[in-house]
Amino acid sequence: MKEYKMRRGEHLDDRMPDLKGSVEEYFGDITDTEEWQGHELYVVEDPDNPVFDRVVAGAAEYGSKKDKLAVHFEERPAEDVIAEGNADAAADAVDAKNDFLLEATGRDAKSRRDSLKREVEDDAPDY
Repeated sequence: MKEYKMRRGEHLDDRMPDLKGSVEEYFGDITDTEEWQGHELYVVEDPDNPVFDRVVAGAAEYGSKKDKLAVHFEERPAEDVIAEGNADAAADAVDAKNDFLLEATGRDAKSRRDSLKREVEDDAPDY
């Protein structure tokens, strides 16, 4: 499960007031909910895109801090998807993930990567 921060000064509720509807729009019908570290997340067991086996997404709420977006994408092996003739679906899956994360966080893929790098650097011990 990955957690994504919003841009400075922005909140998940403002960016995606209907998170449940957005998850359904990007990935398919929500079939269940799942608890993760005390947060109730939406589960799409049979996503529209054949690349995904399962998608879990929702708000990770932290009382005194800003909410984060918690997301987990379970993907099928690329060889299986291509063998079924769904190579185009792979590109669509990448677009769906990036578009969803951009809409939710206001950060593009490069910005999200840079943020993750800084987070890892901050966790590194000082010698």
